[in-house]
Amino acid sequence: MSTTTETAVRANKVKYVNRIDALTNIPDDVKEDLKKVAEQYVFRANDYYLGLIDWDDPADPIRQLIIPRIEELDDWGKLDASNEAANTVSRGVQHKYPQTTLLLCNEVCGAYCRYCFRKRLFMDDNDDASLDVTQGLEYIRNHPEVCNVLLTGGDPLILGTTRLEYIFTELRKIPHVHTIRIGTKMPAFNPWRVLDDPKLVDLISAHSNNDFRIYIIAHFDHPRELTEPAIRGMDVLMRAGAIPVNQCPIVMGVNDDADVLGELFRKLEFIGIPPYYIFQGRPTAGNLPYEVPIVRGNALVEKARTMASGLGRRARHSMSHDLGKIEIVGIDKEHIYMRFHQARFREDDGRFLIAKRDDEAYWLDGLEPSDAFRAANTRPGLPFQWSAHFKDLTD
Repeated sequence: MSTTTETAVRANKVKYVNRIDALTNIPDDVKEDLKKVAEQYVFRANDYYLGLIDWDDPADPIRQLIIPRIEELDDWGKLDASNEAANTVSRGVQHKYPQTTLLLCNEVCGAYCRYCFRKRLFMDDNDDASLDVTQGLEYIRNHPEVCNVLLTGGDPLILGTTRLEYIFTELRKIPHVHTIRIGTKMPAFNPWRVLDDPKLVDLISAHSNNDFRIYIIAHFDHPRELTEPAIRGMDVLMRAGAIPVNQCPIVMGVNDDADVLGELFRKLEFIGIPPYYIFQGRPTAGNLPYEVPIVRGNALVEKARTMASGLGRRARHSMSHDLGKIEIVGIDKEHIYMRFHQARFREDDGRFLIAKRDDEAYWLDGLEPSDAFRAANTRPGLPFQWSAHFKDLTD
């Protein structure tokens, strides 16, 4: 986007678009197909982010991130691919890992990534998220093992600053909570949410200090999202005392290229935002056109790491599986080696998993365990299942 265009958007504020018909750069016949997709998986964008697209390139990566594709209607995957329902303790509250509780405090985003793993939140009759965090706050008060809270949804920075102030203030009153994480793509989708709200900056500054930190879990998927205003927005948050990191999935047509991913690592390193997780795309309904197989994804990540210094190599290639965050730590000609970076069941923390190499598999459940691993983790008469609780199998 040119400086002139950025200035124009800034002067007029960011305008949101939720109708396919408003996309003037797409032919009418194509729009009819995209409307069918948007009826099932909602579409939302804004003029700033749409302005980053090269409309002359049908394969433009920013376009792939935000514009629906008819292939999303293919029958594939599940809406709750990581079984978040199993960790939901009350509406809008998830508790999977002992030290962390998620507050799904909003069901709207600045725009909707086409590969979103929580697209169920934006569908009719959804009750996963809750603007009322009262139950969540009470739950956290009663669970002293919780030392950090992740605000997510939806995007928490869509909420008004007054609402965020209430949440921050209440969490600060809970003595065992020491960090708040804000999972957000707003610095990419709409940097002026930060740049035009000094009260938000003051709020971050007031609450992020030596004994209580606010982390910004940013979500930049492609180097072209790191525009001048986006970088300024992140810098403002850092100067206010927030600690930034970045996480993103590997997305077909967006960053499934080692040079692109390497450039992203380097740019993030240069502006002080270390890569955090590189996620294996979850097998979510509608996401088939955006999925990259595990073996190929890991090769991309490993090659991209070589393009950055140690500061930019910290991201872990991981699957957010029902069982926990499973890091892919190595692949050879015969096997895929994995370990639990975090586990749903404490007994599985740090456990290694070994699967037979399968270059077509997208997810743990599509992998076959190695013969030795199967033998060590199967009781007589009980078929092997990755999703079984390993402790139950070995008792």
